[in-house]
Amino acid sequence: MSESNVNAVGVPGDSRLSDLTVRKPAPWWTRLPLVSQLRIAVGWQKGMLVTGLALTAFFLVVAIFAPWIAPYGYSQMKGDDGVSFPTQAAPSPEHIWGTTVGGYDVFSRTVWGARTAVVAIIVAVLLSIFAGVLLGLVSGYFGGWVDRVLVVVADAIYSFPSLLLAILMAIMISGGQSSLWGGILASGISITVVYIPQYFRTIRAEVVRIKEAAYVESAKVVGASTWRIMTKHLLKNATRTLPVILTLNSSEAILTLAGLGFLGFGIEPTKAAEWGYDLNRSVADVTAGIWWTAVFPGLAIVLIVLGITLVGESLNDLADPRLRARKSAGEVIGSIEDTSVDPSEKPSEANEVVAELNASKE
Repeated sequence: MSESNVNAVGVPGDSRLSDLTVRKPAPWWTRLPLVSQLRIAVGWQKGMLVTGLALTAFFLVVAIFAPWIAPYGYSQMKGDDGVSFPTQAAPSPEHIWGTTVGGYDVFSRTVWGARTAVVAIIVAVLLSIFAGVLLGLVSGYFGGWVDRVLVVVADAIYSFPSLLLAILMAIMISGGQSSLWGGILASGISITVVYIPQYFRTIRAEVVRIKEAAYVESAKVVGASTWRIMTKHLLKNATRTLPVILTLNSSEAILTLAGLGFLGFGIEPTKAAEWGYDLNRSVADVTAGIWWTAVFPGLAIVLIVLGITLVGESLNDLADPRLRARKSAGEVIGSIEDTSVDPSEKPSEANEVVAELNASKE
């Protein structure tokens, strides 16, 4: 391009064209789950997401490093000197959160309970996703009598009260004998049975919607196998809402596990620490003015459920296309404040083009 042509482009004295720069592609790690949501989140959504991630990460760290954080074991009732712990003792330097009616250290039981809760969530969520996604994919793609049978079964399970169904499954699986992994698996599988219909119905609805899309029909025309269509084309596009359901169901799984333990169908105290069982044993203590045996396990349940719920709610808000469109407009024109309809607001420097257009009209 000649020098005359270069000078002919733009307005004399206007350097905005020369100041334009090409934005480099974002690094690969910015496309990871939760990281990409953090980048597009604004306002309350970002605050909720950051707070929820902080609370959830805190409990994950506690669960991983429980052997080093807890001064005693979850079923330890004696010190290193062989002396039994006092029962229902108030918080002291030896037992910073006091002891229970059974002589267990409240702080140690609460810390170890985080590991039990995290493991139960992982087992329940993984089993629910695997079974629910597979059944929803098959039901939505093939349809016919297979779809009708699976929908009827899912609706029948979904119509039962979740806690009652979890109790029945826990009794059938554990048989009244609850070991460490036996209790976790019993609780996890019982929770899985409750939440499979939710994943099934979500995936099935998405597959039914997108299986008639043009790219799916094109894959059939070129001779792609059924397995490739289901895994490469349908599965990838039907699982966009799974992170939202996963976080919401994780918080419900915590409450279900605590409910099982509170009703006596959870994990035995000598096999693992479980917050619901500790709350069950502290009911009589509350009426006697012994508050520490119930406050700390209950507070742990509230905080971990709050953290997971905040993450789920913020992801649900960020999945709204209207919010994504609002954010995109803010990135193109200027900041989010630049899109305000307040006539008295002064536009920022990033929105000077809009200001010049308005001035020309006046």
